[in-house]
Amino acid sequence: MALQIGDLAPSFTLPDESGQMVSLEAQRGSRVVLYFYPKDDTPGCTKEACNFRDQWSVFESNGIKVFGISKDGAKSHGKFIEKYDLPFTLLSDEEPCPVATAYESYGLKKFMGREYMGMMRHTFVIDTDGKLEKIYTKVKAETMASTILSDLEIQP
Repeated sequence: MALQIGDLAPSFTLPDESGQMVSLEAQRGSRVVLYFYPKDDTPGCTKEACNFRDQWSVFESNGIKVFGISKDGAKSHGKFIEKYDLPFTLLSDEEPCPVATAYESYGLKKFMGREYMGMMRHTFVIDTDGKLEKIYTKVKAETMASTILSDLEIQP
């Protein structure tokens, strides 16, 4: 059954780039953006992360927490954060990617005629009560953060 706006967001606890555990429940009371992305330091994923970085002050001043989730480990996340000066947290959802699966963001992908299981570029906005407020399954990496702010009617 597909996730829908108004559904309670699937709960999770995942390690961040420094190995600290982060739970969705601990974020209650804040609006949260979860963006799932395939791999650290690849062209599309870098554009997406940098768009969030460049809009960070707007998210932060509006009390919105941002978490990027991929199957990369803490060491990879740490290098990615350092290289691009990312001010938000990256979480590791290692294979078989149970959190991405719960968010319907992990599954069969096709690239150059090859099929494989992988992380899909999906983004979710979760409201202060822990319910799905926005669901994006067609994501433009270079403008995702800006799109969210526009859709939430938040001025930069």
